[in-house]
Amino acid sequence: MTGFGKATADIYGKKVSIELKSLNSKQFDLSMRLSGAYREKEIDIRNEIAQRLERGKVDLVLNIDGVSRDGSSLINQTLVENYYEQIRQLAEKMSIPVPADWFSALLRLPDILKTDSQELSDDEWQQLQRLIVDACTRLDAFRTQEGATLQAVFEEKIANIKRLSTEISRYDTERVEHIKNRLRENLLSINDKVKFDPNRLEQELIFYIEKLDVNEEKVRLANHLEYFLETMNEKNAQGKKLGFIAQEIGREINTLGSKSNHSEMQKIVVLMKDELEQIKEQVLNVL
Repeated sequence: MTGFGKATADIYGKKVSIELKSLNSKQFDLSMRLSGAYREKEIDIRNEIAQRLERGKVDLVLNIDGVSRDGSSLINQTLVENYYEQIRQLAEKMSIPVPADWFSALLRLPDILKTDSQELSDDEWQQLQRLIVDACTRLDAFRTQEGATLQAVFEEKIANIKRLSTEISRYDTERVEHIKNRLRENLLSINDKVKFDPNRLEQELIFYIEKLDVNEEKVRLANHLEYFLETMNEKNAQGKKLGFIAQEIGREINTLGSKSNHSEMQKIVVLMKDELEQIKEQVLNVL
C-alpha cells in the first residue's frame, strides 16, 4: 500500500529528518539512505521499520543538517575539493555554466559533513528511535486513509456482484425450459429415422439438467462474498487472504459462465467478472 511519512527533530544540535515512502509489494522490501554515524544502526533501523510496516516496497531517507553542539561534525575538505573539481570538469565538458553559488551547492552533496566520533550514545539512539516511530506512525496514517477509500471500493464491487448474482435467477427457469425444448425438437426432427423411448428421454433430460444446475455455485458465491466482507473488517493485515478469497469468487463465477448456456446469463457473468477484476487489481494495495 502506498504511503508517505516524514518526521524531523533536533538531536544534539543536528536537524535530523526521516522520510518514508512505501509502494505496493507482496513482501517487505526496504532500501535505506543513511547519513553519518547512523549507518552503524542500519540493521536496528531495518528491524524497527519491518516490525511496524509489515509489507511494501519502502524507501527510507535519513538526512542530517547542521553541526553538533560539541563541534565533532566537520566539513570534509578533501571531499569538497574532489566534488568541486568533478563539477568544474563536467561543466567544461558539457559546455554548461558552473553553479553561481559554489559553497551552497557543495554543502548539499552527500557526506560533506564528517563526524570524528562514529559511535552513538544510548540517548541519541533512543531519540532516533522515537523519530523513526513518528515517521512510521505518519506513514500508517496515510495508509489508513487510503485503506478507507479501498474499503468503500470493495464494498461497492461486492454489492454489485451480489446484485448480478440475483439477476441470474430470473433466467434460470427460462434457461432450463429452453434446453428441454431444444433437445425435444432436435429428437422429433429425426423421429422418423431414430426411435427413442420417451420415458428414457425424460430421465436423460433430468440427468442433463442436473449437471447444468447452478444453485450450488450461487450459494458458494454468496458465501465467498460474505467471507470477503468479514475478512476485510478484521483488524490484522489480511491482504493476502483477500486475494485468495477473490480467486475463489472467480472460480464460482467461471463455473456459472460455463454452465449458463444462456445468452443473458452469460452477459451477467461477464459483468460479474469485470467487477471482480477491479477487486483483484485493488486487493494488491491491501496489506
